[in-house]
Amino acid sequence: MKSPIFSSMCLACVLNASAVAMHAQTPDTSTDRTAPSYDMKAQALLDLQDVNKKCVDLAEALPSDKLTWRPSTDTRSFAEVFLHVAGERYGILGMMGANPPAGFKAREFEKSTIERSRIVEDLNQSWDFASKAINGMSNEDFAKPLPKLGPQANEGDVVYLLVADAHEHLGQLVAYARQNGVVPPWTVEAQKKKTAAAAK
Repeated sequence: MKSPIFSSMCLACVLNASAVAMHAQTPDTSTDRTAPSYDMKAQALLDLQDVNKKCVDLAEALPSDKLTWRPSTDTRSFAEVFLHVAGERYGILGMMGANPPAGFKAREFEKSTIERSRIVEDLNQSWDFASKAINGMSNEDFAKPLPKLGPQANEGDVVYLLVADAHEHLGQLVAYARQNGVVPPWTVEAQKKKTAAAAK
């Protein structure tokens, strides 16, 4: 039986691949032949690194008793969202053949711990995994077809899916934090800088 996580990821990939296919089938009527200026590999790594740092910073800023807090019984707790972010790096990048660490069990991972130190360790370990997997890709790899996700899908779509999903869950964690009166550490830092600049 497939896990809900795996089923959700497959559905997301199919929808994403369908969108890519529709785009690819649209004739290019543009006269712009300028070389692309967007480096997906570099930008994806920057985005994912930033999300990981914010997740770690937020996990460390939360009171310990809040790690099991959830907005309702049918939603993930703080700890489960953090671990979901970490676990999806293995699951999503696995779609293009990246092998998760030995012993990784997707079904059990989200509920594997409520200890802050282990959550932070899991986030950092999975970021290292994602960083190595993406850094190991060539530009040619990003364009490599991945037919199982759709007729026009490629490995770059998998990286794009990971980035989009990571930002979605960061937003979820920020909403959780605000609901508990916790200001995200990066916002606190920005407010301090703004106050210091205004005082000059």
